Amino acid sequence: MSAADLMAVLFSKYLRYDFDAPQNTANDHLIFSKGHASPLLYSLYKAAGAIDDGELLTFREFGSRLQGHPTPELPWVDVATGSLGQGLPISVGIALAAARLEHSDLRVWTLCGDSELAEGSMWEAFEHAGHAQLGNLIAVVDVNRLGQRGPTMHGWDTSSLAARASACGWDVQEIDGHDTEAIDAAYARAQQADRPAVIFARTKKGFGVAAVEDQENQHGKPIADADAAVEELGGIRSLSVEVQSPPAPKPFEIERAAVERPSYEIGEKVATRAAYGDALAWLGSVDEKVVALDGEVGNSTYAERFAAKHPDRFFEMYIAEQQMVAAAVGMQTRGWKPFASSFGAFLSRAYDFVRMAAISDADLKLCGSHVGVSIGADGPSQMALEDIASLRAVFDSVVLYPSDANQAVQLLDAMRQHRGVSYMRTTREATPVLYGAEETFEIGGSRTVRSSGEDTITLIGAGITLRECLTAADELAGQGITCRVIDLYSVKPVDAATVLGAAEETQGLITVEDHWPEGGIGETVAGVLAEAGSSTRLTRLAVTGRPGSGPPESLLAAAGIDADHIVAAAGRAAQMASAAGA
Repeated sequence: MSAADLMAVLFSKYLRYDFDAPQNTANDHLIFSKGHASPLLYSLYKAAGAIDDGELLTFREFGSRLQGHPTPELPWVDVATGSLGQGLPISVGIALAAARLEHSDLRVWTLCGDSELAEGSMWEAFEHAGHAQLGNLIAVVDVNRLGQRGPTMHGWDTSSLAARASACGWDVQEIDGHDTEAIDAAYARAQQADRPAVIFARTKKGFGVAAVEDQENQHGKPIADADAAVEELGGIRSLSVEVQSPPAPKPFEIERAAVERPSYEIGEKVATRAAYGDALAWLGSVDEKVVALDGEVGNSTYAERFAAKHPDRFFEMYIAEQQMVAAAVGMQTRGWKPFASSFGAFLSRAYDFVRMAAISDADLKLCGSHVGVSIGADGPSQMALEDIASLRAVFDSVVLYPSDANQAVQLLDAMRQHRGVSYMRTTREATPVLYGAEETFEIGGSRTVRSSGEDTITLIGAGITLRECLTAADELAGQGITCRVIDLYSVKPVDAATVLGAAEETQGLITVEDHWPEGGIGETVAGVLAEAGSSTRLTRLAVTGRPGSGPPESLLAAAGIDADHIVAAAGRAAQMASAAGA
């Protein structure tokens, strides 16, 4: 109710949108960053003729498209909102795509709440939009003074908020959010600005109904006397609005630069993070919709190789991982295929954006480099040891952990063709190439690197630990213990058939991972065995103690995941299997 006047003026005069053709690329975007205002959004859709009264009255019912917070199940909703602090950062991504990639005349309108201005992600968005001078982005902040449990941090003091936004390079206005003439004038000025514009509108929560207007502890509660409230608001009416049609879409061209598909010789030492950069640059030539974003570590993730070949499609997002992932989510609403990269440990800052991207059915491709203890001397603050677990937990996600450079190239192309949230885990250390450039790898697959009819134990690794498994297998062979070695490069979805085949054909499985034991490869394999009712013994080697700085080989040994520890574990497993057989 506090934002109803703001949105009424927007729909009646300024928004350009064809509700019959939501796929029209010339449509403006409207993002409700304050997703809990969904009843207002759905009422606007009804007024615009997009939905009818019957559907409006299904609000929050099971099976209804009108959920408690908006989702793209409605064709006019770009992204799911409701986790506060996300709508404006995502809008920055949409605005970047429209301005820098498409040179479009569309505008991105974002309705924000004052409570969410306490979120750091909002100020990452203000900072980046100002830096990029996004004149196509207009934020409308509904400053109604009250949050869920009581007053907000700044109440109606819009001057302090305005000062910060102005310092970020925005065109700033402060208005009465219930004065329609002031709203009209503010929108007219905002759309003429050559930089992002923000309107801080002082409003009253529950405006128009005395029983709840500007009252605490009314958030999200139905009004006690609905009939009296309707009468106070002017009685039952059937209002409609004719929203402006957008202009004709403007064609645009994408810069091109030929890049050959990268390939590496078997035995050559190449880090999978370097293969990521090479492959990404190649994919930029294969698919003109591929864009890349990086969090100011492009010389470590090697995203800089994409930037060198396709500078117009590279976005430096600086040390703002929430804004980086949010921008990628925004760009994919325009049909782009964003790859966002940083150290795997730092992507955890943006985890809520990844979680919400899955609810949005977003096409989001992430790469985390410098994972595990094998990164060495930089120490534990830089080591991603939770990333497999956290990304596996995202709805319908894909988690890939390539073990060599040629495999990384193949899997990155598979991510390009896959729609959804996908994550590639890359290794800092240069390791020998195992596979030929002509070999193929698929999402959901694995590779049995070594096997025979005499296998006693199966070793399962991925990434850096596959090399340790192969070294251990060689030593164990000298002791008379023949091992099968499986490269479980697709952690999710997992190749359950290969795992179960090994469980049936050998006497024990050993998983080895450069990750905490919780939620990683070991638990993935354990889940496969449990679901199948397999009684095959499983030994899990993972990082269990807090690591420090040191050479990679020392850290792998200290964590108990190097070849020597694998040999010892396999020896024990073989003895137990022999004893059980006797």
